[in-house]
Amino acid sequence: MKKPENQSFEESITELEDIVAQLEQGELSLEDSMKLFERGLALSQASQKKLDTAEQKIQILLNKNGEQQLAPFNPSDDTEI
Repeated sequence: MKKPENQSFEESITELEDIVAQLEQGELSLEDSMKLFERGLALSQASQKKLDTAEQKIQILLNKNGEQQLAPFNPSDDTEI
């Protein structure tokens, strides 16, 4: 099992989904549930760091004329960059 920080964002999300499914079944012992919960927290934190890094890169890419022009993401916006 890879360390959360060494997994891709997609791998982390997939593993988190698996953990949630296992925990929702309620068939695990308390000890096993706690271990999965801890793993889930580590995956969540690593994923959040990756998202923060991606946001910082986007801010840099949106830098125009020496000024930061961060625009909120709007998937229905048809404007081109």
